[in-house]
Amino acid sequence: MNAKGRETLRDPRVRPNIHAAGAVLWREGADGPEIGVIHRPKYGDWSLPKGKLDPGETPVVAAVREVGEETGLPATLGRYLGHVTYPIPGHRQLKRVDYWAAEAPEGEFAINDEVDDLRWIPLSQVMDQLSYPMDRQIVRIFARLPARTSTVLLVRHAKAGKRGHFDGPDELRPLEAAGQQQSKALTPNLLAFGASEIFSADPLRCVQTMTPLAEQLDTEIICEPLFSEQGYEFAKSAARQRFLSLVTDTGVPVVCSQGGVIPDLMQWLASEGDLTLPSVRNRKGSVWALSFVGDRLVAANHMDRALSTAIVTT
Repeated sequence: MNAKGRETLRDPRVRPNIHAAGAVLWREGADGPEIGVIHRPKYGDWSLPKGKLDPGETPVVAAVREVGEETGLPATLGRYLGHVTYPIPGHRQLKRVDYWAAEAPEGEFAINDEVDDLRWIPLSQVMDQLSYPMDRQIVRIFARLPARTSTVLLVRHAKAGKRGHFDGPDELRPLEAAGQQQSKALTPNLLAFGASEIFSADPLRCVQTMTPLAEQLDTEIICEPLFSEQGYEFAKSAARQRFLSLVTDTGVPVVCSQGGVIPDLMQWLASEGDLTLPSVRNRKGSVWALSFVGDRLVAANHMDRALSTAIVTT
């Protein structure tokens, strides 16, 4: 990067206004993980698959779409790997690219309008193949932990209005109109991580938050009173162990809970895994994408309720 580029990055008035997303696509090779590296004839480079967000698209959804378009492989996201930000030559613009790990399914690469080759390079050799230092930076982050992790998605229920405005038992307080929209917007983002089964605290607003996802998956919502504020308060140890019991390498559970549960549960998981969490607002409709090795939390990515390009990550 030249001096002008570094000056642009330091200028607090210049913020990312071009957003993209991609993945470190990997598969098991004979001697460990192999990384999918694409060749773009337009630029003559070798890079990780990535691309710009479509209007109204979230980084999570864009990452899956772009990997699919550039490699022909339907990616399922795993651990969040961070983002890179760099200036666009000749413009006072910054581009931000968010990356996730994604294990490649079985399938064949097909040449497309943007990519004419996909090579699988052993992790130990991939740095020499990549054209850009920023791609190598993301791969280094990927290599710090085991390639395969288990994912659990922890959701705070969507907006349900104020408690004092509902004339009835609090556990029956439903989602308001904005909350219904939030629950619909959550669905494609949760599916991007391979959401496969649903567990919900028993208040109606939690169950309703998960209903669009359940309909999409054609599955039932399993009610877990231990994940409600009341259940968690009276049986905290049992609730924590129940949550850990959901961690699996054969699917991706989604857990919907409440604001009085999630911060304490997250702090406990982080302390058990010796992980430092970011300072984030636990707002309604937000999601923690949690990555485990065994039953140890090794990474935690917080996605704010808007699930927009202002996404909060760690």
